[in-house]
Amino acid sequence: MSTKVSIRPLPTGVGGLDELLGGGIPEFSFNLIAGMPGAGKTTLAHQIMFSLANPARRALFFTVLGEPPLKMLRYQQQFSFFDIDKVNVSIKFVNLASDLLDGNFERVLDRITQEVESFGPSLVFVDSFRSIVQSAKAAGNSGSLGLQHFVQALGVQMTSWQATTFLIGEYPTQEEESSPVFTVADGIIWMSQEVHRDAMVRKVQVVKMRGQAQRPGLHTFRINEDGVEVFPRAIFKSDTAGTVELTGDQRLTMGIPVLDQMMGGGLPMGYSLLLVGPSGSGKSVLANEFLAEGARLGEYGVIAAFEKSPNQLLSHRLHALVKSGQVGVIDTRAIDLSIDETLHDLVGMIKKMKAKRVVIDSLSGFELALASSFPENFRESLYRLTAVLTSMGVTVLLTAELEDRYTDLRFSGYGNAFLTDSIVMLRYVEIGGQFKRVLSVVKIRASAHSKEIRFFDIEQDSVVIGEALTHYQGILSGQPVLMAERDPANTPA
Repeated sequence: MSTKVSIRPLPTGVGGLDELLGGGIPEFSFNLIAGMPGAGKTTLAHQIMFSLANPARRALFFTVLGEPPLKMLRYQQQFSFFDIDKVNVSIKFVNLASDLLDGNFERVLDRITQEVESFGPSLVFVDSFRSIVQSAKAAGNSGSLGLQHFVQALGVQMTSWQATTFLIGEYPTQEEESSPVFTVADGIIWMSQEVHRDAMVRKVQVVKMRGQAQRPGLHTFRINEDGVEVFPRAIFKSDTAGTVELTGDQRLTMGIPVLDQMMGGGLPMGYSLLLVGPSGSGKSVLANEFLAEGARLGEYGVIAAFEKSPNQLLSHRLHALVKSGQVGVIDTRAIDLSIDETLHDLVGMIKKMKAKRVVIDSLSGFELALASSFPENFRESLYRLTAVLTSMGVTVLLTAELEDRYTDLRFSGYGNAFLTDSIVMLRYVEIGGQFKRVLSVVKIRASAHSKEIRFFDIEQDSVVIGEALTHYQGILSGQPVLMAERDPANTPA
């Protein structure tokens, strides 16, 4: 071969799938869409077919089920991709049930050949391909050898007709009997459903795609009114437009001047900040201040609500900013939460708004939604969440709720404090029979910061920081404090 052959990728029309495939389905390829029952194989096949089919690129869809195509189409018509005007014009459905009565592969191949030569399709689908195998076994025919010959013959025929072919089959696992199909296929798309306790998440994997650099690993997808939507596994190399150089010299104000001073001049741009404290300590209020200050300076922001509804999280001031379009809101409340889907929505909104500030409120809700279903994925998911966002140059504030034990200093329930660049801790102390709120800057990577522990209070949805504590060692050990360094002009109630 003296010249390089160019293979044209066909866009599938399935959101996110082309990215996994390396650009689309290779034209004239022989593909297998496989997986367990109910995973969405038929829906995916129809979505690809209706997206690609037109008068110049016709599609032939073979069904080998006992039920007529009309019953299958009744359900597929519920999706927005379905176009009734293409049926019997650009798309033709053929039922092979009668040809499978004795499990004769030759008869099935002859019928497929006749229909292809008559209709002249560019796209051919066979659903369900595994029914052919089961029918052959039930009839006592030669199983694997017959199947291998059938698959090879079908592949040669489709290639000679210059048709892009899809075999759809139900395979709970990669069974030994499916090996001939897996060997001959140019592309294999595997669809599955992962169930843990009461949660279910659908996953898709491109096991094989010849001639293209496909995205490895398992990726989340959903089936909604538009059909299948894939959320490629987010990694910062591919999900960011370029490398963002961060020196730490550029800082963002938190909207609270005293806190900016404690942080050495504000939060370095592109850093992640973990704001940790017990229930009611003021984490959400401080997060709202962070977004409101950004809006005042012309820096758009996004907030992702994992624990409460957005209406419960936003202050009156922030509600106005949401209505004006300066702050975007993502409601992520779902028990079968997928970090890939959440990151997809976050990155999309950040790029659309050109946002500079992001709030995740809270990691405790994130833990509840994700870790309760897939606990082994939480630390890795949190790492990808912060890595993808900060690599875009976005400054991220994450809140996390922890039980205040007075004598036990912790910064996260899962030991994830090392994943963030900065930590601000909110706590309660008991003084004179009353609870008081205190705040301290625990960590800012590669930056000097105050070591003080200071009183603060919340007044009209705003954080007001007061005097510094002197006998803070007694507070952290749970002992009573007799005096504090007081500033008469700035003393909290």
